[in-house]
Amino acid sequence: MACSIVQFCYFQDLQAARDFLFPHLREETPSGAVRRDPSKSTNWEDDGWGAWEETEPQEPEEEGNSCKTQKTSWLQDCVLSLSPTNDLMVIARGQKAVFLVPKWKYSDKGKEEMQFAVGWSGSLNVEEGECVTSALCIPLASQKRSSTGRPDWTCIVVGFTSGYVRFYTENGVLLLAQLLNEELVLQLKCRTYEIPRHPGVTEQNEELSILYPAAIVTIDGFSLFQSLRACRNQVAKAAASGNENIQPPPLAYKKWGLQDIDTIIDHASIGIMTLSPFDQMKTASNIGGFNAAIKNSLPAMSQYITVGSNPFTGFFYALEGSTQPLLSHVALAVASKLTSALFNAASGWLGWKSKHEEEAVQKQKPKVEPATPLAVRFGLPDSRRHGESICLSPCNTLAAVTDDFGRVILLDVARGIAIRMWKGYRDAQIGWIQIVEDLHERVPEKADFSPFGNTQGPSRVAQFLVIYAPRRGILEVWSTQQGPRVGAFNVGKHCRLLYPGYKIMGLNNVTSQSWQPQTYQICLVDPVSGSVKTVNVPFHLALSDKKCERAKDMHLVKKLAALLKTRSPNLDLVETQIKELILDIKYPATKKQALESILASERLPFSCLRNITQTLMDTLKNQDLEFVDEGLLQFCANKLKLLHLYESVSQLNSLDFHPNTPFSDNDLAVLLRLDEKELLKLQALLEKYKEEKTRTTTVRFSDDKDGVLPVKTFLEYLEYEKDVINIKKISEEEYVALGSFFFWKCLHGESSTEDMCHTLESAGLSPQLLLSLLLSVWLSKEKDILDKPQSVCCLHTMLSLLSKMKVAIDETWDSQSVSPWWQQMRTACIQSENNGAALLSAHVGHSVAAQISNSMTEKKFSQTVLGADSEALTDSWEALSLDTEYWKLLLKQLEDCLILQTLLHSKANTSTCKVSSLQAEPLPRLSVKKLLEGGKGGIADSVAKWIFKQDFSPAILKLANKERDAENPDEPKEDLLHLAYKQFPCSLELDVLHAHCCWEYVVQWNKDPEEARFFVRSIEHLKHILNAHVQNGIALMMWNTFLVKRFSAATYLMDKVGKSPKDRLCRRDVGMSDTAMTSFLGSCLDLLQTLMEADVSRDEMQVPVLDTEDAWLSVEGPISIVELALEQKHIHYPLVEHHSVLCSILYAVMRFSLKTVKPLSLFDSKGKNAFFKDLTSIQLLPSGEMDPNFISVRQQFLLKVVSAAVQAQHLAVKDGESSEEAPTTPFGKDQDWPVLAVDLAHHLQVSEDAVRRHYVSELYNYGVDHLGEEAILQVQDKEVLASQLLVLTGQRLAHALLHTQTKEGMELLARLPPTLCTWLKAMNPQDLQNTDVPIATTAKLVTKVIELLPENHGQYGLALHLIEAVEAISLPSL
Repeated sequence: MACSIVQFCYFQDLQAARDFLFPHLREETPSGAVRRDPSKSTNWEDDGWGAWEETEPQEPEEEGNSCKTQKTSWLQDCVLSLSPTNDLMVIARGQKAVFLVPKWKYSDKGKEEMQFAVGWSGSLNVEEGECVTSALCIPLASQKRSSTGRPDWTCIVVGFTSGYVRFYTENGVLLLAQLLNEELVLQLKCRTYEIPRHPGVTEQNEELSILYPAAIVTIDGFSLFQSLRACRNQVAKAAASGNENIQPPPLAYKKWGLQDIDTIIDHASIGIMTLSPFDQMKTASNIGGFNAAIKNSLPAMSQYITVGSNPFTGFFYALEGSTQPLLSHVALAVASKLTSALFNAASGWLGWKSKHEEEAVQKQKPKVEPATPLAVRFGLPDSRRHGESICLSPCNTLAAVTDDFGRVILLDVARGIAIRMWKGYRDAQIGWIQIVEDLHERVPEKADFSPFGNTQGPSRVAQFLVIYAPRRGILEVWSTQQGPRVGAFNVGKHCRLLYPGYKIMGLNNVTSQSWQPQTYQICLVDPVSGSVKTVNVPFHLALSDKKCERAKDMHLVKKLAALLKTRSPNLDLVETQIKELILDIKYPATKKQALESILASERLPFSCLRNITQTLMDTLKNQDLEFVDEGLLQFCANKLKLLHLYESVSQLNSLDFHPNTPFSDNDLAVLLRLDEKELLKLQALLEKYKEEKTRTTTVRFSDDKDGVLPVKTFLEYLEYEKDVINIKKISEEEYVALGSFFFWKCLHGESSTEDMCHTLESAGLSPQLLLSLLLSVWLSKEKDILDKPQSVCCLHTMLSLLSKMKVAIDETWDSQSVSPWWQQMRTACIQSENNGAALLSAHVGHSVAAQISNSMTEKKFSQTVLGADSEALTDSWEALSLDTEYWKLLLKQLEDCLILQTLLHSKANTSTCKVSSLQAEPLPRLSVKKLLEGGKGGIADSVAKWIFKQDFSPAILKLANKERDAENPDEPKEDLLHLAYKQFPCSLELDVLHAHCCWEYVVQWNKDPEEARFFVRSIEHLKHILNAHVQNGIALMMWNTFLVKRFSAATYLMDKVGKSPKDRLCRRDVGMSDTAMTSFLGSCLDLLQTLMEADVSRDEMQVPVLDTEDAWLSVEGPISIVELALEQKHIHYPLVEHHSVLCSILYAVMRFSLKTVKPLSLFDSKGKNAFFKDLTSIQLLPSGEMDPNFISVRQQFLLKVVSAAVQAQHLAVKDGESSEEAPTTPFGKDQDWPVLAVDLAHHLQVSEDAVRRHYVSELYNYGVDHLGEEAILQVQDKEVLASQLLVLTGQRLAHALLHTQTKEGMELLARLPPTLCTWLKAMNPQDLQNTDVPIATTAKLVTKVIELLPENHGQYGLALHLIEAVEAISLPSL
């Protein structure tokens, strides 16, 4: 009951708003990039924030400290306004503004709270150089009869340095702009309609007042309301049709030129006031002197107060009727980025026919009417004091003024005098709170005959002044006029205090009575914590009477709070003192508050709480009923009943109860209505589930406090209403704790189940509530339950007793309808993620349901057929009912879910390869509900996530699907997988599982493209899909969803740099390293080739039929991956082939780090245009003969690829790898590049034989002659090849004879024919890549050349000479 400050709203991302308004305050990372929170970046549209890139000049070192200060105090430099209905906030600075709207969202703690999020942002200036000086958010009332009391919409009024006042919607659409004076706008203030408290108060009209340096303009509220509605409607109609031309009504305003005052900073428009006859005569004498004439009618005047200097406070009075209101022509203008396109389409809706005419109208300023002179009547002349702000009280009788001396001065508006001053409040921000007395809080007393002494009198009103001192970071609440300080809060030094001083515009004396909108009188915006707070002040704080009963009560409450905090060993003494204090409190509301604080105390034992409540209850009953508050009496009675229930349950739990009934597996089978085989199967499943679960779960220490609940917590959880106990809205953990208090001892067999059920039923707890609590305990304590099978028997007993309670099972229940009682239990099992406990409870529920159904059927049967053999119905017979079928379905679903969960719990042998952080993420737990809502692919998707986590190869999945030999027992994990296959033959069909694994791997790869092995594994799974229809669809979806964008980025990057790009460029443009990009392109090539193969073979296959297991026919949710794959269109084969050629080229460039290659230059314009189009579309592809220049460039590229491939192969052999196998890359086997080059030559219209010949030459060049001999068989034009090999032979001999410089070599050279010598000297051995080739190998090569050359060839003779030379060289070595 004291003054309090309450948070009611938060900011979603206030720092981003600050960065927009103050670009130089943006926090930067060391690299210079703006550090943004990725989770919040989606709340800010890029286009709406204007120029993020603009930079403002900063001093490097000198402004360091001031910049730090500004980062926290930036809100003080902004124009800030909050709608009194809290539905819009405006923060503006310079030319920019941010409009924030509240949205209900869940916080990090899971609680729903209101958060301000950005609704619009941008620049508001229309004219060059103008800035925002003032802003108001005015909520406008709805004209609809069915309105709920919320405003229809909120108008934002903004004043500028240019003198313009502009009106906007919440979306930043400019409705109208007015230039009423050519000086800057100093302040905007608004007054809305208030019902007069009593007949003596003058009814005030609504108005908007605009303050200029030497003038004040007041716009009539009714006129403004109608104009704004018309403008908004016109915007909507223009958006719909574009040809509306409705002119809104003109604005009625008055303009006063304020005279005899030096400077004006702020103002307050008091409204219309009527003088008393005495004040009229006094004023006339002061102005007109002794002979002044006095009118019979009392004049009505509008009063204005200004603050500034000379005088410090000026009082102005404008006689009503002394001047006619001016009518302004409403010129609508639109200056919003968001609506520029809309109004361009709606040209002419204001009568502006052409663009040039429109610009002319906008540039021409409207006519400004002259002001009516208004002299200051009197003021507070203090030449050294300068006023800074003025704030009018809600009832228009007082005003608070701040000045540059750090004073806050309270003015009496009617008398024009200062009545109070506060010192030490420099830069203070002020506001008012008006509190109306609550009549129900009054205490009726016999001797009180005043109108305020009973609950039927008029309500009193109290006013409190709120002062925020930013220098001290304190917020104070003072009672006016001469009252004490009633509240003070430390709030920080960088807040802003907002006091609108108005409510909703557009109400009148009729509509305002039916409207009760929730408005905030005062708000504190804290930019540090990102919250908006309001101040709550109880009415009684305004009562300054020392004998006030409420003040005494508050003193007793504080004394009680202090007593509850003390640690006293003598609890009896504490109990006596508490009783005395609570009985001394007079007010019922305060007494209830005191009792609540006592019951919430953790230090008082149960006996104390019970005795105190009972004493208060007895005291209330002994009083006259006339003076007893019924609410307090009922509250005490309810709390006593809850305390008695707590006592009874605690006593039952503390009794030493040990049933002497042995328990065997046979008893369990009979209890659950299972035969021996079914029970063994159930026990085996649960044992395997428990074994796998204990591996994954963390260590949990036994909790001895299970079933124990403090009385304070017990009372917080429950509430008593109309003889029924209900549970409050509490968390799941608290719900389980309450259930454990009731049932945990019973489930362990340590407490009497029958006594507990009887106690809870008699206390007023409904069977449905008890069933919910029982199941929450059972399902949450799975580990303890699986370790103690006897608890199943206790659950059976408990469930039977609950089912026999009244209103548990409806007596009119028919076997052909579903019982809500059993449906509640099935729903709990379906939603539970603890599948072992859920399966056991479902078996128990099925057994109890069958038992009750049989007894009811037997009763009906025995009544119908009298004298029949009643023993015909036995326990083994089960009555047929709809509930029974639902139970059987649930048991099958829970068994399936248990097997699947066991599989997901299992863990493979630890592999030596590096585990990615993505694979280390825990898998989500399963429930039947999740599987039912996961769609047809939900089961396969869960298993695919597990396979990804274990990183199994596709071959293992195929292996686990086959029947195993008895001699070779399964691996445990493969055994579980095999069991899952048997349980889900349709959902885990091999093609379906491979499809989901393929998709899972590529999704995870997309999260971290550096993990190239994920993409490789995804392609492996894709190749294992047997059905071509599924394979085609999955591959096409992968390409469109994940690959084509990165593939196109890689293409353009490589074409731009003309070579294999470096790591930095790859990361910048493609989002992965150069090594990962090489693997990516290789996998893309595999995917495109798989796609083409699937397209060819799909015509020979039928579309697969996707079945679902009978137990899971009711699944709903997203469409499965396989279904989506089957919906994909046929690809255009030549287009895929075209992309495959490009991918091969890119892969070759990256694989061999080729230079001076621009991939797109190998294609003509048709070929380039066809790239990166939808693979199912028909594109215009190159056809016919290609330009010889293109073919030449392509051939050079292919020969370069072959050379690089042979070089890589040679280096691999040199490093010790086998030359027979394809060399491996970091992410798998490499391509057979020579074969691929020949294949590319076919597609690129290059001579395939030229590529083969070059390959043979390169093999001999690197000295791999045995591979060269094999490759010669593929060459068609062997004559040309022989000429090339002849040159290579000459290079080898030239190296052996000329470059070794041995004596034998020189002698041999002298014996050779001159022709051969000359030819050898012309050879360049430096072109040879391998010079260490034995001469015998070269001899074989010469022999091969002679075989290939025809005898009539020009070089045949040269070849014969070479044979002789080779033989001569080889002789000395023999």
